[in-house]
Amino acid sequence: MANNQPPHDDEEIIYVSKSELKRDAQELHQLGLDLVALGKKQRERLPLSPVLQEAMAMADKLQGKHEAYRRHLNYISKTLRTTENVAEIQAALDVLMNKNNQADVLINKIEQIRTALLKNGDDKANELLEQYPALERQKLRQLIRAASKEVQAEKPAKSYKELFQYLKEAILP
Repeated sequence: MANNQPPHDDEEIIYVSKSELKRDAQELHQLGLDLVALGKKQRERLPLSPVLQEAMAMADKLQGKHEAYRRHLNYISKTLRTTENVAEIQAALDVLMNKNNQADVLINKIEQIRTALLKNGDDKANELLEQYPALERQKLRQLIRAASKEVQAEKPAKSYKELFQYLKEAILP
């Protein structure tokens, strides 16, 4: 008897569901939105093709025109889907966004240090001087004293800001 089964190829057919295709399209649309939301300087750091750079410039021009802007975002996501190396762009965008998050965390840390310095005075200053030898004891104490006086007298916070800048320069890498 003859075998009626079709011959098996070495290649495997991968079926993609309609839902998965929609999810992929939504992810690319969101990536396009994230790219358009960035500033021009930030976009320059990303590995975008000339076609996509042109599309980003057009998106900036269409910002106020709702329907045209929406259609243009669809064009950007289609361009991402067909011609772009999305993995590289997403990786570069993640690095760019993470740097901003890390900077925010460090700035919050510096603000907490400044508050602790104003609250605890010399005890916290000595502890901080041990952690960060780049700080000058005399300058730090002067700034703390002046900032404390400004806060108590409810004057403009000139020394308060100077203390923050001084700490920022010494602590941030």
